[in-house]
Amino acid sequence: MGYTLITGACGGLGKEFCRQLAATDKLFLTGRSEEKLERLKEELLAKYPKAEILIFRADLTSEADRKALFDYADEKGIKFGGYIGVAGADIQKAFIKYTPEKIAFQTRLNFEANIAMCHGVLLRREKDLKILAVSSMSGSLPMPYFAIYSATKRAVIDFYESLRYEVKDAKITVLMPGGIPTRADIVKDIEIQGWTGKLSSKPASFVVKKALKGLEKNKKRVIPGAFNKFVYAIEKLAPNAVKCGYVARKWKKKEKDAF
Repeated sequence: MGYTLITGACGGLGKEFCRQLAATDKLFLTGRSEEKLERLKEELLAKYPKAEILIFRADLTSEADRKALFDYADEKGIKFGGYIGVAGADIQKAFIKYTPEKIAFQTRLNFEANIAMCHGVLLRREKDLKILAVSSMSGSLPMPYFAIYSATKRAVIDFYESLRYEVKDAKITVLMPGGIPTRADIVKDIEIQGWTGKLSSKPASFVVKKALKGLEKNKKRVIPGAFNKFVYAIEKLAPNAVKCGYVARKWKKKEKDAF
């Protein structure tokens, strides 16, 4: 069995994937903090002493870091049986307030890094390969004041749904969750949305369980929660002007930078 590569492993959603897979999968974990990766590895091994876990610190917006990660994998003779692309940045502000550096950072991390890591996995794949790409409900519609985030998450959806027809012998699923309350700032975002935010949000444990179940069934998309499925179905009926106006009113007074 090959390793499952998980990006963004130290974040709330990434950690939950690690926790639910450590008992069954060999894990190759990456994130930007060596210290956090070491702590996560210790936590997982304390619960699953026989787990096979490799860690590699990398800034995935850096082509050099991505190359170093796969060079390390090649040195170890690693093949991949799974890829879970979690890493992303949810900067939230008016586009005019971005710096050129932040534009590059968010687009690279949310899309370029995601598909570049997938490419590296495909070049080193086991016969049985499972790919889970984390997008968002935000990728299903234009979102003023969240424009780069929603656009990059839309790109993730379109890319992996295209890839399903190129790599037909792999299971490829896109996860489209609503809010996941893993950080204080996300909890505030959910509160700003009012009752819709509360109905849309689901805990990481629930989201990961649904995602992995959908991946096993090779579902094209996994949308956790009945309310989110309902919203996804009906939002196609509303004109973009109505949807964008609603989102703009909700988000224009809220600003958040990347962590």
